[in-house]
Amino acid sequence: MVSNEQRRRQLAREKYERQQQRREAARRKARLRNAAIAGGLTLVLAAGATAYATGVLEGNKSDRADASDTPTPKKVPDPCGKPAPGSPSTKTWKSEPEMSIDKSASYAMDLKTTCGSIDLKLDAAAAPHTVNSFDFLAKEGFLDHSKCSRLTTANIYVLQCGDPKGTGAGGPGYTIPDENLKDPRLKGNVYPAGTVAMANRFDEQSGQGRNSGGSQFFLVYQDSPLPPNYTPFGTIGAEGMKTLKKIAAAGEQSGAGDGAPQATVVIDKAVVSKS
Repeated sequence: MVSNEQRRRQLAREKYERQQQRREAARRKARLRNAAIAGGLTLVLAAGATAYATGVLEGNKSDRADASDTPTPKKVPDPCGKPAPGSPSTKTWKSEPEMSIDKSASYAMDLKTTCGSIDLKLDAAAAPHTVNSFDFLAKEGFLDHSKCSRLTTANIYVLQCGDPKGTGAGGPGYTIPDENLKDPRLKGNVYPAGTVAMANRFDEQSGQGRNSGGSQFFLVYQDSPLPPNYTPFGTIGAEGMKTLKKIAAAGEQSGAGDGAPQATVVIDKAVVSKS
């Protein structure tokens, strides 16, 4: 028969083991969350061939994940079609294009992708430099045949596009100013689902990197906690949200919640229209 003292020790040991299991689960969850947050806050934009990244959130040394901690992504059928024939643009420009849009007019951008159409309503009044730049880039075919290089599926929920290199290190060669950062829709440091905003190389810790937008942008398919450092310049239509949900459902390749989409997301054609 087990004595009271033996039983007490057994219960204490089981309690300790449960505590250790909970702590390890919490550490794993924190690593995944921090990786996603760091990825979201380091939305990368580059001018020319140089890649820029902002600060990284670091945990304690004992909490850092090694290769064995990274979950293996589940392979799923590619929900998207084959890209249209053609090659990504290699054009660059030395300076921002001259202002040519009508700030009082309505503009829309249609991204015809391998996964379906992503329709965007652009806010020329609130973000004229950004909309003018995309009007210029679309006419130059800069976004055509470009791959959307990044999908985040944990804590923040965005698809990042706009780099013809497909690496997160490309851009048009020029930068544009930040705009519309006080948009009332960005309440509580949240970019709501249906927002399209600019990526940039702003580092919140150092305060460096303002006005560094170029051609890379991100599409928010679910409310995402982010500080208002990224120019919101339009909204995503119903068809576009449907396409984004399909892409997100396929997941990303790293298994960590931040990586290249498993779906083959290529912008076959980008068209900006005025109405």
